[in-house]
Amino acid sequence: MGNNNLDSAVFAGGCFWCTEAVFQRLEGVSRVISGYTGGTIKNPAYREITTGRTGHAEAIKIEFDSNIINYNELLEIFFATHDPTTLNRQGADRGTQYRSAIFYENENQKELAHSMIQRLNTESIFDSPIVTEVTAVGPFYNAEDYHQDYYNQNSSQGYCQFVINPKLSKLQHTFKSKLKKEI
Repeated sequence: MGNNNLDSAVFAGGCFWCTEAVFQRLEGVSRVISGYTGGTIKNPAYREITTGRTGHAEAIKIEFDSNIINYNELLEIFFATHDPTTLNRQGADRGTQYRSAIFYENENQKELAHSMIQRLNTESIFDSPIVTEVTAVGPFYNAEDYHQDYYNQNSSQGYCQFVINPKLSKLQHTFKSKLKKEI
């Protein structure tokens, strides 16, 4: 991948183990980092995030080659692989740390995010309105090492089997042409 077209995106779609696993499988994505953003304290730890009192979301930072996959395509996959209509919740995971959020890095990303949300709402793609937060990115703190590459290291674990596998199946079915060849 040529570094000339390397870009980044920051999304929160519930548990970062899920979003990390989805975006790692996309052609053009060179790296996905699980972490925390959108909160009020510096260098938060997972034990603090789980209280919901820091304001941080479990998020991922995606590094991608925009000649292979563009930001709008990442947005489409983001919205298709989590529920953007539930406030501060994804499935059984509840709290502000599990909110649906897009942390834009520039005005173009902001405009694309708002445009995508407007289109999805206008077309009634979901049964309820989208509640995804669109906010300027702030400091991004990498999660602890044991959270990185979680699904690939723990795919037989129950949470991976029952929560992440269905997301990956949907990804495989809906976005097959966007997947890395080795997948």
